[in-house]
Amino acid sequence: MLRKRPALREVFLDFDPARVAELDITPLMKDERLIRSGPKLRACVTNARATLALRDSGGLSELVWSRAEVPGTAYDTWSDLPSSTPTSAALAKALKKAGYAFVGPTTVYSLMQACGLVDDHLVGCPVRDEVEALRAASR
Repeated sequence: MLRKRPALREVFLDFDPARVAELDITPLMKDERLIRSGPKLRACVTNARATLALRDSGGLSELVWSRAEVPGTAYDTWSDLPSSTPTSAALAKALKKAGYAFVGPTTVYSLMQACGLVDDHLVGCPVRDEVEALRAASR
């Protein structure tokens, strides 16, 4: 997916929700640089529209950050890490209620990880140690 980012950025107009909300996905279905799944491409347009609709009530970031789980659970091994949590399931449900598509608990958990809403670095990971030191210093 990361290899597709330049093409995605181009066809989704620098991810500008106002512009994406107006896209016709028909030509995108033929673009070999993209995932040519009609439901997924339609979801991009749907999600852009949902993002715009949320702006009157605090925006997408407020909805997402209202579910932050920091500090997180300390996991010892990669196999201990969950693929989703009750919080990611609740956020996925809230996003669906707000009009988003293709936002299940696993996808939302990945979003939460990427945005720093959960701290599930493994025990002994230098990043986890650094975060713990920062938390301790702020107390």
